[in-house]
Amino acid sequence: MHETTRAHTAPPGSGASGGAPPGAGAPRGDGDEDWLRRPRRPRGPGLAARLGGWSTRHRRTAVLGWLLFVVLAATLGGVTGVAEVTDSEGMSGDSARAQRILEDAGIEEPAGETVMVTGAGPEVWRPVAAEVAEAVEATGEAERTRRPVPSEDGRAALLEFRMKGSAETAGDRVQPVMDAVAKVREAHRGEGVTVRQYGQASADKWLGEMLDDDFAKAEWTAVPVALGILLVAFGALVAALLPVALAVTAFVAANGLLAVASHRLHIFDTTSSVMLLMGLAVGIDYCLFYLRRERDERAAGRDAETALRVAAATSGRAVLVSGLTVMVAMAGLFLSGLLMFKGFAVATILVVLIAMLGSVTILPALLSWLGDRVERGRLPFTGRGRRRRGGRRGGRQVGGQGRPGGRISAAVLRPVLAAPGIFAVLATAAMLALAAPTLGMKTEQLALDKQMPSGSPLRESAEAIGETFPGGPAPARIVLKTEDVDAPRVRAALAGFTERARADRHFGSAVTTAVHRSADVAEISVPLAGDGTDAASEAAVERLRDTLVPETLTPVSLHGQAYVSGDTAGSMDFDGQLRRGIVPVLLFITTVTFLLMLVSFRSLPVALASVVLNLLSVGAAFGVMTAVFQHGWGAEALGTEAVGAVESWMPLFVLVVLFGLSMDYHVFVVSRIREAHQRGAPTRAAIGEGVRATAGAVTGAAVIMVAVFAVFGTLSMQDMQQMGIGLAAAVLLDATLVRMVLLPAVMALLGERNWYLPRMLRGLPDLSHGTGAGAGAGAAGAAAGTGVAGAAGAAAEEPVLAPR
Repeated sequence: MHETTRAHTAPPGSGASGGAPPGAGAPRGDGDEDWLRRPRRPRGPGLAARLGGWSTRHRRTAVLGWLLFVVLAATLGGVTGVAEVTDSEGMSGDSARAQRILEDAGIEEPAGETVMVTGAGPEVWRPVAAEVAEAVEATGEAERTRRPVPSEDGRAALLEFRMKGSAETAGDRVQPVMDAVAKVREAHRGEGVTVRQYGQASADKWLGEMLDDDFAKAEWTAVPVALGILLVAFGALVAALLPVALAVTAFVAANGLLAVASHRLHIFDTTSSVMLLMGLAVGIDYCLFYLRRERDERAAGRDAETALRVAAATSGRAVLVSGLTVMVAMAGLFLSGLLMFKGFAVATILVVLIAMLGSVTILPALLSWLGDRVERGRLPFTGRGRRRRGGRRGGRQVGGQGRPGGRISAAVLRPVLAAPGIFAVLATAAMLALAAPTLGMKTEQLALDKQMPSGSPLRESAEAIGETFPGGPAPARIVLKTEDVDAPRVRAALAGFTERARADRHFGSAVTTAVHRSADVAEISVPLAGDGTDAASEAAVERLRDTLVPETLTPVSLHGQAYVSGDTAGSMDFDGQLRRGIVPVLLFITTVTFLLMLVSFRSLPVALASVVLNLLSVGAAFGVMTAVFQHGWGAEALGTEAVGAVESWMPLFVLVVLFGLSMDYHVFVVSRIREAHQRGAPTRAAIGEGVRATAGAVTGAAVIMVAVFAVFGTLSMQDMQQMGIGLAAAVLLDATLVRMVLLPAVMALLGERNWYLPRMLRGLPDLSHGTGAGAGAGAAGAAAGTGVAGAAGAAAEEPVLAPR
């Protein structure tokens, strides 16, 4: 009672905690030299506090409204269905233009399949190839079977044919063809003959099955793993279930809304997997931060209502700042110029927005309703009754204003704060060393065979066919649009192009042309030198684009519509657009992150440190991905393999995601540091208190994020593995080396300069929360207008979230 009275009679805006004099400690974080002479007016409760107050007063409405929203969103998404991208929308540059010509003309390229028969010579493979041709035609699913093309050494032949019907459904109809080829293979087993099949239809079949299996695996593995970690962190089943329930319902609702949005912005089939990953990560993190603060306040001896007010005013605000940062950072993907990233942006913004709103509305309502029942289902040997005992232990207060616990974090911090310069240099050197492989990073739009795990029969077939017949499985394709495809000059140009291509060392001899007279369009298939992804194949594409096509086909085209496409050309176009898009995206997210941190913390050094530390985390993540997936360092230990390159869309995606997600930890940690500083603690003491107070929550959140991302690292698709392992490594480094060592070391070096704000910037909006209206004589502390959460959590006062 004495402490509460002291808090309510503190001078308005003093920022004191428990009656601490306003002059105790460092100057105010806003940099105003006259703050001692000009006390601030009391501020009303912030947005997070008001939302939390409303939900606790109307918890039935909040809970039922949330459930109704989730059900309606999921139902609406199920009714509308998902609109996926067309082939041309998923491409870039000349590849997209070529595909658009075919789509506009209603020309659908049939799914192609290839079968390679290998034997001692033509007398061995020729009869087997004839059996294969007869078998696949007998299925009724194949057509346009071509004569076998012998290899240069005469020991193999390549048989090409097309699947009937739409290429989109060829994967569903290819099984009889694969069975027919397998039957011939078995019939000649032991005769020195090898029969291998690979093509668009068989690859699509594998891809569809793998996506279904991988998504189910991610969904049914990530959730139990997260729940298990939360059980260990909280020691109670009900408390552990709350973050998982919030994350899952947020994902379900966001997935439904994404289906509706997809009819305006078509999405890729991997977008839902990305949404699941992000939804689990941020949904659990936000809920964990909020719930952990509420439990800390209860452990400090506060009643349930007051603990909820403190959590709403502090962690609730941190959740809003972090969520806003993630959403704005993801919005930068719209500047990439690629539809894939626009879909990722929409999906992530939706799930983060819903998880963020759920954390500051439905969660306080549930906690208010549950009360002490949140401790139900307590695991044995986890400290039963810890919250009820609360208060002090052995003279040291647990939670609140006392010294936070955490022996491990204290052991790490002690030398860091004693020699911040040394540890800042060592941590920076370690991060730069991890980032060093990035300098040699090679990006590539991985072909489907590289997406498959090694040992897969389909991948082995693709690699064998590619080695024996370079460019065979993935030739370049030239699309020519003319006024009259039957005109003599056009015919002569096509013949001239074919002759020059066959005589050029950059290409194979199996050059074929398909003419679509009704649309005045011609398609030319040109085998490329190399394996389709190496320098030889890229040089062949460049020769087509720079020399052969401009000199022979462009003069007879309609308005210059003669474009080179195909897998290799498509990858080159995609990479080129990414390189052009990454600069504006990087500038956007660094600028926005800087401004958001500047406004949120009213500190120029803190905002600059946020950007620099994020860039270090991103660089380290890039280095890990390059080392593992390009060079193969540690790949086997991680259960993956090197493919010689990083998926081309991965660097940009990881950059944006990490810039957003790292704000979870940064905002949470710096918020607690500033709380302590605003209570009057010197900066170095505030750093120690803030880091120790958040160490448990940050560690738990990081372990969950790493576990969720690691689940994606175990999936079959190479790009999912790269995303999972890259993000897991980055989050692990960010939560440990960066937040536990580098951040406190840098802030300790800066000292009171951490809170510097130039005079010209003092007119920035103040997003800090304040005291509740009508709370009495301007309650200071937790509800005061400080940069983050005032002195919320100080045991010497009772912050007001809303009038009683």
